[in-house]
Parts: sequence; structure tokens; C-alpha cells
Amino acid sequence: MDTFNTDETLENLEKLKDVNGNQILEFFKGKIPNIISFGLTVLLALLVYFIGTRLIRFLRKFVRRSLERSGVDTGVMQFVDALVKAMAYALLFLVIIGFFGIETTSFIAVLGSAGIAVGLALQGSLSNFAGGVLILALKPFVVGDYIISGSNEGTVTEISLFATRLLTVDNRAVIIPNGDLANSTITNVTREEFRRLDLTVGIGYQADIRKAKELLEHIFRQEKDILKDRPIQVYVDSLGDSAVLLGVRGWVETVKYWDVRWRVIEQIKLQFDEEGIEFPYNQMDVHLHRETSD
Repeated sequence: MDTFNTDETLENLEKLKDVNGNQILEFFKGKIPNIISFGLTVLLALLVYFIGTRLIRFLRKFVRRSLERSGVDTGVMQFVDALVKAMAYALLFLVIIGFFGIETTSFIAVLGSAGIAVGLALQGSLSNFAGGVLILALKPFVVGDYIISGSNEGTVTEISLFATRLLTVDNRAVIIPNGDLANSTITNVTREEFRRLDLTVGIGYQADIRKAKELLEHIFRQEKDILKDRPIQVYVDSLGDSAVLLGVRGWVETVKYWDVRWRVIEQIKLQFDEEGIEFPYNQMDVHLHRETSD
């Protein structure tokens, strides 16, 4: 039976250790230039990113100031700013990946092919982008206008690449895709400087129509914010089932519309009550017939 030689085993392990250590050292010696080169590339990419982001900020600021001097409305400035930002960062990305040996031409070709597939998948987003371009070109509204579109209404606060933001009178933010806005009917309430105030008032058939018409005209002429250089009309609108409907019209500045409307309605109620002119309400007459037995 052979005996185990401890000294010989230890000597073989030391030789193996030396061989493995030399191989590892030689491996890293061959890779050190590549590691240094990659590290320098990363540092250069970080430096370019740092400088590029600041150049992009400067470019956006320059474009915004140029548009402001040109008198462009806020919506166009917001849209152009977002577009410049997206294109500038895309260019910066292509420059950075070029440092790592990626062929930008091939990458753009691949990106273009992928863009077609993505475009088909994101038709709604492209439609919203096209809608934003149409809104800025046709200008059915601008930032600051109060618009109504379907069940949504509010003051336009921002027109971005893909959506328009509204702020309602009760301070709720409503975001509507530009594609929906471009393909729907839009009522721009504040586009014109003046707005006509139309009211319909119902009085009883027993009431004095002439007196009621005189009161309505008096209320409109006494209201300080109703324009006196424009016609004030009072007329019989229709004969309803339980009321005579009177109409009255006058013109106000658009920004004062709601305040004037609320004040006038209050005055109509107060002065009609003072003059004894009643506002009718729906009534039901029930007739009971008693049957008598023979």
C-alpha cells in the first residue's frame, strides 16, 4: 500500500498556484488597455451628456425668447419648446452611443424600421400629435381661452405635443387628447370681446305683459355693465302651457358675462315680486266626481 506524500502534494499545489496566478495576471495585462479605453469613453460620454444638457437648456431658452419677441401665442411656444426638447435629446443620444462604437447610420435604419412598427401600434399618439399641429396652425383657441368641447369645458392652460390641458371653474385639471379636439366641435366662449346676454322669463297669463316688458327693459338699462350703445330687446318669446315666456337681450363684455347674468336674474326676481308679477309653476288640478247611488 502506497503512503501519502504530503511534501510532494504541497509542492504540486504551489506550482499550480503560481501557474494560475501568472495566467490571471497575463489575462488582465492584456485587457488593461481595453479597460482604460472603455473607462475614458464612459467619462467622455458623461462629459458630453453634461455639456449637451446645458446646451439644450440654452437652446430652448433662446427659442422661447425668439418666439416671445415675435409675438407668438403661448400655445405655440409650448408646442415648439416640447418639439425642440425631444429632437435635441434624440440627437444627444445618437452622439453618445457613437462613442461606444455603435454605427449611428445602422442604428437610425433599425430605429426607422422599428419606428414604423411602433407607429402602427401608436396610431392614436400620432393622431394626437397631428391634432396638435392642426390646433396650432388653425388656432381655434389659444392659451387663456375658455372653450367647450363635448362634455368638457374650461380655460386652456397648456397645448402640448399630444394633449391640451384645461382648468375648470372649480379648479379641476382636464387633459384632452389633441386628436379628439381636432375632430370635434369646439365652442370658444372668450374669443370675441363682447357676448350677448339672453334671458327667458315666464309670467302668468293673468299678469300684465306690458308692465313686465317695461320692468325687464328697465332692469337691463339700469345694469351698469350692460352696453347701452348696443340694442336691448324685450319681446314675447312664446305662449307656454302655463306661462307667457318673455325674452330679453343685451350685450356685455365677455369677461363680465357671468357676473352680470347673476345680478340681472336676482333683480328680475326682486322687482317682479315688488310689482306683484307672479312667476307661474306647474300645477295639477284634480277633480273628484262623487257617484250617487239610486
